[in-house]
Amino acid sequence: MAAPEARARAARRVALVPGDGIGPEVLAEAGRVLAAASGRSGLALELESFPWSADHFLATGETLPEDAPERLAREFDAVLAGAFGDPRVPDNRHAEEILLGLRRRLDLYANVRPVRCLDDRLSPLKGVGAAEIDFVVVRENTEGAYCGIGGLLRPGTPEETAIEEDVSTRRGVERLCRFAFELAGTLEGPRRRGRRPRVVLADKHNAQRFGGGLWHRVFLEVAKEHPACEAGHQFADALAHRMVLDPGSLDVVATNNLFGDLLSDVGAALQGGLGMAPSANLHPGRTSLFEPVHGSAPDLAGQGVANPFGAILTSALLLRFLGAPEASRAVTEAVASCVRAGETTRDLGGSLGTRGAGDAVLARLEAGGGA
Repeated sequence: MAAPEARARAARRVALVPGDGIGPEVLAEAGRVLAAASGRSGLALELESFPWSADHFLATGETLPEDAPERLAREFDAVLAGAFGDPRVPDNRHAEEILLGLRRRLDLYANVRPVRCLDDRLSPLKGVGAAEIDFVVVRENTEGAYCGIGGLLRPGTPEETAIEEDVSTRRGVERLCRFAFELAGTLEGPRRRGRRPRVVLADKHNAQRFGGGLWHRVFLEVAKEHPACEAGHQFADALAHRMVLDPGSLDVVATNNLFGDLLSDVGAALQGGLGMAPSANLHPGRTSLFEPVHGSAPDLAGQGVANPFGAILTSALLLRFLGAPEASRAVTEAVASCVRAGETTRDLGGSLGTRGAGDAVLARLEAGGGA
C-alpha cells in the first residue's frame, strides 16, 4: 500500500471525518492512538477534522462540498473516517454522497479488508485458532452493482419494475486483479505457512456470463504475470463456505464490489465481529480513505460503549500506508494484547467503555505492546 509521494512539507496530513452515530466516539480514540504511534515512530502528522455528517447536512443542506475531493487530493495524504448513517436522513443521501462520493471521485478502486483474528477466544469456529484466520479480501470499489445505474418503471403500480445495472470494465477488473496479486507478494502469512501466496478469485461466471466471464478471463490473464503466486478460482458462494471451513487455506480473495461486500462481512465474523474490522479504500500513490466498517450504530451513540478497536486497527492500516510499518505493527500488537488481557468493551466480553478501551491501547503502546 503506497502513499502519495511526499509533498513539499515536513508533516503528512490526515483529514478526520468523524461522521454519524458512534463515529465521533471511535474516531476520537483512533486519533489519539494515531498521534501517539506516529510520535513514537518519528512520523510527523497534522490532523484536521471536517464536519461532514448528518448533523451538518440537516443544518446546512450540504452533504459534501463540491470541491472536497479535489481539496483532499491536493492537500492531504489520507482520510480517516468514522461511520455514516442516521435515521433522520431516511434515504441516507448524505452517507452515499460522502462515502461513496469520495470513493468514486478519488478513484479508490481497491477496498482492502484484512481478516485477522487477534486471539483464539475471538474465533467463532470450533477447532480453528487465531493463527488460521489471517487473509485479505480485496474488493473492487468503484464499479459493479454499486455504480448507481438503473431506474424504476411505473413506480407505485402493480407493474413496478426496478432495474439495477452491474457494470464491469476491463480496466477496472484488470487493475483490481493486479493489485490483489501485488498485495499477495507482500504478505507475511504465506511465508509463515511455508507456501507460495495464494490469490483466489470469487465470482459467479456460471450464472453471470458477461460480467462474471470478464472477471474470470482477466484474472487468469493477470495471473500469468505473477508466477510466484498460486492462482485459483471459486464461485462466491463456495468461497463463503471455504472461509468458514478452511480459512487457513486463504491468503488473498479478489472479487467484485457486491461479492466483496458480502464476503468481507463473513470475514469480520471470523475475527470477532464488525467491531474488530478495519478497512482501507486505496488508489496506490494517491490520497486514500480509511474507515472501520461497523456502521454508525445510532442506538449506541453517546453511551460510551462502542468498540473502538476497529477504528484503531484502521489507523494501523493508515500508518502502514504512510510508510510507518513498525508503528502500524505496534498498534496492532497493542490491540491484540488488550484482547488477550480482557481489556475490551462489552461486545468482546470486557467491561471497558469506548474511552477506557482507547486508554488501554495507549497504555500497551507506551509499554511496547507486550502482554
